[in-house]
Amino acid sequence: MEFEPVIGLEIHVELKTKSKMFSNGPVLFGAEPNTLVVPLDMGFPGTMPVVNKEAVIYAIRVSNALHMKIDHELHFDRKNYFYSDLPKGYQITQNLRPIGSDGYLEIEVDGKTKRINIERLHMEEDTCKQLHFNTFTLLDYNRAGTPLVEIVSRPDIRSGEEAMKYVEKIRSIVVFSEVSDGKMEEGSLRCDVNISLREKGTEPFGTKVEIKNINSISHIQRAVDFEIARQSKILNEGGTIAQETRRYDDAKRETILMRVKTDAVDYKYFPEPNITPIALSDEFVDDAIKNCPELADSKKVRYMNEYGLNEYDASQLLIDKDLSNYYDELTKYSKQYKLLANWVNVDINGYLNKNNITVLNFSLKPQELASLVEMVAKNTISSNQAKEIFNKMISDNLTALEAKKALGISEQISDNEFIIKVINEVLDEFPNSIVDYKEGKGRALGFMIGQVMKKTQGKVNPKLTNDLLLEELKKR
Repeated sequence: MEFEPVIGLEIHVELKTKSKMFSNGPVLFGAEPNTLVVPLDMGFPGTMPVVNKEAVIYAIRVSNALHMKIDHELHFDRKNYFYSDLPKGYQITQNLRPIGSDGYLEIEVDGKTKRINIERLHMEEDTCKQLHFNTFTLLDYNRAGTPLVEIVSRPDIRSGEEAMKYVEKIRSIVVFSEVSDGKMEEGSLRCDVNISLREKGTEPFGTKVEIKNINSISHIQRAVDFEIARQSKILNEGGTIAQETRRYDDAKRETILMRVKTDAVDYKYFPEPNITPIALSDEFVDDAIKNCPELADSKKVRYMNEYGLNEYDASQLLIDKDLSNYYDELTKYSKQYKLLANWVNVDINGYLNKNNITVLNFSLKPQELASLVEMVAKNTISSNQAKEIFNKMISDNLTALEAKKALGISEQISDNEFIIKVINEVLDEFPNSIVDYKEGKGRALGFMIGQVMKKTQGKVNPKLTNDLLLEELKKR
């Protein structure tokens, strides 16, 4: 029997604010446990929540990027449950009136565009971090109260690849809009997957299984693909799918049972009594949208239309926001857009990967790399010489001119008359090479170029020399 997966995703995004959602407690990753808490975070009696204005602005930005209807009145609710990660015994969230609703996101899979509909985006506070050991659990309340947005998709996803592409696109939006660093390894972006199988061609959903807290984009595809295979095997063998919560174990490349679910939990939501509804003016919402940094999709269009980059080069630049920012700085000092993109995508990326650093730790200033690229564009140095200079600039912290001088590289000769004169000297000295070339022996051309280089001590422009040599050979 053939089955169709029905998949919906819930993505939690920690917002990059200075303080928490409802308190002035600071937000900082990696601080000593329980050092970033204030009385409200711990649920002390008498403390009152105050809504973080910056978090609201960030939520509006993401809602707009996801083509959502934006509610101009904020409503918060209490989600009641007792658990060790929730010191108050309830979580302040948005239930019936999310700030964003009825949106969508388009992804590219196998060269085709697919629209994933999104049900809602709501704001809430994060819970504390739990560290589980064999006989005890430690609680770090630093994270308690950190602003979150939760993005809930419709069950429109049909494969592990689609799920991965969807999360990649969401991550790109929150990173480029500067509302979150999107670091899954640090918990800034967490993903829960709801997946069921139904017989192909039928409408009713199967029994839903939830995979919790997947912390890597590549793990999302693996977890979904494994779960599809696991459920298919059970159904084909005549078994039934249990409603349960599972986690993904990458070492075993499989999902593992955490707990069996029965009925849905009744959280007994009710309006948060300490936060009255807050009206958002049209001007406030419009300003939040207008001041959003440029998103990757917009940059891609600009790179292709204004800079003449192909889709591949533009997409490569946009894999990393900091790298695209570096490229944007380069374009302030040089108009060689395609050449600049090639240097960033190949040479800089290669150096960063080899040394396991990010472009934020890259020592070469955009102005100096642009200066080097201009030398190549003007044919004053060859591409091979440019790579020597590039490495010298990094190793000795030099400018392009200083590195060129230190390496003893003189300017490349691009004088047509001079080069033609040397070419004809070579052709006169090696008439057999002309015969070999005419007979289709490819190595003859390389030999003649090598002789020109030898006579000029490698100072002539290689591309120009090649073109002029071909022209002179036609005359012989």
